[in-house]
Amino acid sequence: MSKRLLVGIVICGALLATGSLQAHHSLAGVYDLNKVEKAVGIVQKFAFVNPHGALYVEIKDAAGAAKLWHLTTGSANVLTNAGISATGPNRVKTGDTITVTFNPAHSGAPVGFLRSMTLPNNTTAEFNPD
Repeated sequence: MSKRLLVGIVICGALLATGSLQAHHSLAGVYDLNKVEKAVGIVQKFAFVNPHGALYVEIKDAAGAAKLWHLTTGSANVLTNAGISATGPNRVKTGDTITVTFNPAHSGAPVGFLRSMTLPNNTTAEFNPD
């Protein structure tokens, strides 16, 4: 009986570990980490949440056509450590005009991973994608 129990525990542990590994994802698999774009845009929405925040920014292309970009951010802790807060003077508000740098998606979709942002009060926060 003890051998069966031990085998059962090992199998359950392996299944749990496998599920965790599948849940983790690589930035390099989605975003082009060798390409950094810079743009000025208007904040449409900002989600200061875990495990990843989300910044929706309307950015105009060279022809003047506006496109809504979804930029993934780090966690709320990463944002806070970079100087961005959910409340206070360094918060991101809908309607703010901000400058962002980001790694665009490999697919060409208007999706990216946020590398830095400069707020209207000239506060700049930089994020490391590692």
